[in-house]
Amino acid sequence: MDENRTKTGTKASFVAITANCFLTVFNIIIGLLSGSYALVSEGAHTFSDVITSVIAYIGFKIGQKPADKEHPIGHGRAEAISGLLIVIFLAIVAYEIITGAVDKIMHPSLITVPDIYAAIMAVIGIFVNYFISEYIIRIGKDIRSPAIVADGKHQRTDIFTSVAILISVVISNIGYPILDPLVGLLIGLLIIKTAYEIAKENIDNIMGKVPSQELISKIQTVANLTPNAQNAHNIKVDYLGSYATAYLHVEVDGNMPLTESHQIAHDVENNILKAIPEIKSVMVHVCPIGLKYNHDQEIDN
Repeated sequence: MDENRTKTGTKASFVAITANCFLTVFNIIIGLLSGSYALVSEGAHTFSDVITSVIAYIGFKIGQKPADKEHPIGHGRAEAISGLLIVIFLAIVAYEIITGAVDKIMHPSLITVPDIYAAIMAVIGIFVNYFISEYIIRIGKDIRSPAIVADGKHQRTDIFTSVAILISVVISNIGYPILDPLVGLLIGLLIIKTAYEIAKENIDNIMGKVPSQELISKIQTVANLTPNAQNAHNIKVDYLGSYATAYLHVEVDGNMPLTESHQIAHDVENNILKAIPEIKSVMVHVCPIGLKYNHDQEIDN
């Protein structure tokens, strides 16, 4: 287990949870006192941020567990699974916010005009959410944690909702109070959009979607620079949360002894592991130079 990665991920989760607890309490209290449904909706949204940060942290911790007999390539996919749990929770929150907003839009008599305190809280929310989301996403990318990146992207949507709340307070006070529940509706729709993006990213991770061509090219370059190895091909990469495994073929002199080709395969593996930290396991298959054969099989390694 990478101790530094664990400490950094824990710190990111703690910062997110603390900030969102603050925003939840003040958004709901000030939303109720000022008469802003949009701000109360944002309070519910930030409360969901607290829950999703907890889920992300649990997934992160499980993903850090080392490999064992039952999980020989580790527990990394727990992070992607926690990302999907976040999606389910976001969908529930979005439903509650949207139905509440629609009810007020359909019954205008329920709408109240929010006062200046709602605007002040919206401004505070803009700054807090900006700095927290940037911090969490940066940390998540640095330690290659899909769960923490997903949590940061969720936090980022709060910047736009806080801006929308600020605008709605101003416009409501100049004679258009209907805008307040409309912004609440917008918040719900933004949450759905975020849930979709998080779901797609984590499902792609679990399903083993082909990674970037840049990573494939880097593996190929490192392999081909290994002495006596050439023409790296049939490269496969499988992501497991924050890390990945790689499979590839390299060509070697077909006349060399088995022990030498075996050593070359290990040299290629070690060079890739050193050059690309996110790859934790490599398997290399050696092929005689120039020999043509069919790579097709049901599951191609």
